[in-house]
Amino acid sequence: METRAVKIESKINPNAHIRIIPGHFATTHSHVNYYVDMTIMKSRKSEAMAAAEVLAQSYSSNTYIDTIICIDGCEVIGAYLAEELTKSGIMSLNQHQTMYVVSPESNSGGQMLFRDNVQLMIRGKHCLLLLANATTGRTISSAVECVQYYGGIMEGVATLFCASEPNISGIKVTSLFTRDDIPDYQTYDFNECPMCKYKIRIDAIINSYGYSKL
Repeated sequence: METRAVKIESKINPNAHIRIIPGHFATTHSHVNYYVDMTIMKSRKSEAMAAAEVLAQSYSSNTYIDTIICIDGCEVIGAYLAEELTKSGIMSLNQHQTMYVVSPESNSGGQMLFRDNVQLMIRGKHCLLLLANATTGRTISSAVECVQYYGGIMEGVATLFCASEPNISGIKVTSLFTRDDIPDYQTYDFNECPMCKYKIRIDAIINSYGYSKL
């Protein structure tokens, strides 16, 4: 499967790049015809820093961001993003004039939550959600609902790759890569997947951690 991988670079900073692998893949919410591999970008310093630099350009200096909430293992990028936003003049209303970088916990039912000791970083704070992949928009909707439940003020959503709408739950979504970078990217409901209809074997089950071949 790895031999089919194609590298795609950001037009703004080529150090920020993803690999795409064509095939038949199953996610939690859908089937897709590409696996978008962001492992290196989420884990290696130079790529994570490049991704943060590009994403930071989407936010103007009159935006307030107190807390960056990371999903899908984006904590390394989140830390660099906090640094880039600070350098570009983004202000924080936190007492110490710095940003929090946190991640929600998920319970056995898949619901996101913040423990009592973390809630002070959410309640009344201007929050930016950062996640790797937005395929159907359901994860973003759930995360926005969670943040608002704990009293956070949503200022925006940043993704590494977004195949859904640029506005979800009334929140603007900015992305490093979009469907324009993968023109034939498709996502299907389980019951409407044409690859399943033609009995094309699923290559792997995929999620934010990676893939498991079948």
